[in-house]
Amino acid sequence: MKLIVNEIFYSLQGEGGRAGEASIFIRLTKCNLACSFCDTDFEEGQEMSLDQILEEIGKYPCKWIIWTGGEPTIQLKDDHLAVFRDRGYKQAIETNGTRKVPSLIDYITCSPKQQYETIKSRIPFAHEIRMPITYGDSVPDITVFPQADNYFLSPVFDGDKINIDNVSYCVDLIKKHPQWRLSLQIHKLIHIE
Repeated sequence: MKLIVNEIFYSLQGEGGRAGEASIFIRLTKCNLACSFCDTDFEEGQEMSLDQILEEIGKYPCKWIIWTGGEPTIQLKDDHLAVFRDRGYKQAIETNGTRKVPSLIDYITCSPKQQYETIKSRIPFAHEIRMPITYGDSVPDITVFPQADNYFLSPVFDGDKINIDNVSYCVDLIKKHPQWRLSLQIHKLIHIE
């Protein structure tokens, strides 16, 4: 079994409900969307066997993997996840919600960009919904999303710089819709990967 990997790195989760936790990020290639604000390179990558990935991540003392992309569900299957689970890893995923999430994921972050009304059919539950927001965006009614432990609005940054207009707008939205919480990309604020 192989996966096409863009990068593997060890850092802190920079946003959402697990912000500040040490995590191993495995960024897979390919995405089924083309978001104008996307800040990641997910086109380039190298094919790696699961043993090669295990060897690479074995350098780190952490047992949390975050599968990200692009859109990791394009490549990631339960057969892959079972190999890492059997080695003692907990596994999170960051998905756009356009595809079904494999069942062996321990923590689901859904960051929807479109097709809000159909996400529940693919992901009935998520640990967190994290919506990227720019000034003027509307926030869909929270009931269109899967049941979640946390609902976050995440102001879109300008590259690695905070966009104060987007942050202020999110703050105002949360004051009007208090079921949402603010999630800043702290990894960009403190300049870590």
